[in-house]
Amino acid sequence: MKFKLTSIATAVLLSPAALAVDLENIERVTINGQYLSVNQSNSIKSPTPIIDVPQSLSIMTSEEITARGITSVGQIIDYMPGVNTSQGEGHRDAVVFRGVRSTADFYIDGNRDDVQYYRALYNVEQVEILRGPNALLFGRGGTGGIFNRVSKKAQVGEQFVNYNVSANTFGAYNLQLDTNIDTGDESGVRINAMYESLDNHRDFFYGDRYGFNPTARFQLSDDTIVDLSYEYIDHERFIDRGIPTGANGEPVEAFEDIVFGDPDNNYQTLDADVFRANLQHTFSDNLKGNFNAFYGDYDKVYANFYAADFNPETNVATLDGYIDTTQRENLILSANLVGEFATGSIEHTVIFGGEMINTKSNQDRFNPVFNITRNDKEAFNVMRPLSFRGLQGVNANGENITTAFSALNDDTHVDLDVYSFYVQDEIALSENFDLVLGARFDSFDIEVFNVAADELRNRTDEEVSPRAGVVYKPQENISIYASYSESFLPRSGEQYANINGDADRLDPDTFTNQEIGIKWDFMEGLSFTAAIFENEQVSLDNDPNDPEGFVEVDSDVSGFELQLQGYVTEKLHVTANYSNLDGENSDGVALRELPENTFSVWAAYEVSDVFGFGVGATYQDESFILTADNSPVLPSYLRVDASAYYDINSDMRLQLNVENLTDELYFPNAHSRHQATVGAPINARLSLIGSF
Repeated sequence: MKFKLTSIATAVLLSPAALAVDLENIERVTINGQYLSVNQSNSIKSPTPIIDVPQSLSIMTSEEITARGITSVGQIIDYMPGVNTSQGEGHRDAVVFRGVRSTADFYIDGNRDDVQYYRALYNVEQVEILRGPNALLFGRGGTGGIFNRVSKKAQVGEQFVNYNVSANTFGAYNLQLDTNIDTGDESGVRINAMYESLDNHRDFFYGDRYGFNPTARFQLSDDTIVDLSYEYIDHERFIDRGIPTGANGEPVEAFEDIVFGDPDNNYQTLDADVFRANLQHTFSDNLKGNFNAFYGDYDKVYANFYAADFNPETNVATLDGYIDTTQRENLILSANLVGEFATGSIEHTVIFGGEMINTKSNQDRFNPVFNITRNDKEAFNVMRPLSFRGLQGVNANGENITTAFSALNDDTHVDLDVYSFYVQDEIALSENFDLVLGARFDSFDIEVFNVAADELRNRTDEEVSPRAGVVYKPQENISIYASYSESFLPRSGEQYANINGDADRLDPDTFTNQEIGIKWDFMEGLSFTAAIFENEQVSLDNDPNDPEGFVEVDSDVSGFELQLQGYVTEKLHVTANYSNLDGENSDGVALRELPENTFSVWAAYEVSDVFGFGVGATYQDESFILTADNSPVLPSYLRVDASAYYDINSDMRLQLNVENLTDELYFPNAHSRHQATVGAPINARLSLIGSF
């Protein structure tokens, strides 16, 4: 394998053991066995022990999410190796997987969840992050990794009601309910619901989130289980795209309290209805099947103004903006069979599956037109607040201005059909050696109608994505692995909005990952993982010297990751992660949003049967905002967090979580040169968690 000498990278598996939040049995708990998921619907499709998976991955359970007071995807990412957050323009989750930024590589129970929004965690059993290209199991995308949420399912024969009520010092509060109803020996119903009122440290910020997710399980026979789920999503929130960078190439700290936008027209709304059905059937002791149906109907609007330019000499910022709508329907049908058999002394676990996806997506964007400039930009003196509200105000020249979202930027109607087939064989060559071989075929057929240009374009890509891995186990608690995998991303992009220009003539971007690692369960309940990797991206672009030609544009990310997870003593649980990443494009320019060093640690200590506390820290090196020479920089930062809990009785816990204990001013991510996110100052969340 080809690796840079300076690169060594990795993965961590949480063999999860976490403080229990089930107050009827307040003890240390471990996830059901050593397997990646607590149920049969998991990211790797087969019931493979974590130590035998030749890939970097991490898990965070619902118990850990609750104990740390986590309410967002971004807070999970802060405490994971090899990944960091991106701003997402203030209206969506965005993750940088080993230097590859993505807003679409999100999954729920293995189903693609590619609409751009902030995902709630109220109905999540655990979160799984797989790093490296993942096309074999997930198809196109997954170029740097994937983020999969395993949802809470109805349980047969159980009756419980759990609740979580919390409020923080900004004035935000959250209500969650999780109840399971025993409806008989062969069925159960579970209802998860939440309401969240949003607030934070920034002027004008507001938001509300509703979630309602009833599920049902039917045990049709000893061999057949059906899970049904419906989720209603209703989100509204303020969009804040941060502050400009100054003459020193860093965010202007003096602007930490200034919002560069329109208080009335920086917002995002999302309404969605999501249906999921899963059928698990055991044909025999050696053959099992899993069949999934997923349908999502999404209606999203976001409007925003943001700082597009800043002149530090005149203290004038130029605002730009747009309003964007998306109506999308996703239908996903998938099935896989997992069979076990032997050829002589060699044992096989074969996964054979297929997937069909139909997506219909309409999106448009309108730019504002200011009455003075007659375009979508206007200059304002920097002050708190800016002289701009409700699409009117006073510009930097003292002129009264108005604007309206009246200039059509784009309007496209997309019809996408994807057909996929994959096969993977996990081969046990001996007691010590396992070999994993597989490949996936994807047919990606997109049709885009450009309304403004009255133009219809089509493109079909057919790609084969291989995967290979070898696992050597010198003893049962140690595995050493090496792997190779590929993925691709069509030129319509992760949101497949258009194939304008030459995009309909260009082959997909391709991504390859080479990785070696070790997983060591060196004590009962304590695991260490390390890996070295290199990811390469190859894409075509227009040749500046030949209008009819194309040139290959490459980028490379290499590094290493380390993770320690588990109980150091009977009362002390520790999770520690470290990542070292190095990436540049073919011109030798460092990649954006790729801090060289990141580190996080969380230690939870059980003082007594009723009291415990936790302390954590997350560090991120400085990183470039752009992949460009003389890019502005996000400074490095260290944030310290803490928690404590007290069990009032066997059914009720009082919990305090404090973020940014030292009140550090920091800028965790950015979207562009003049849009750097201002991290939250010290804030506390008080929660009442219990059951009845």
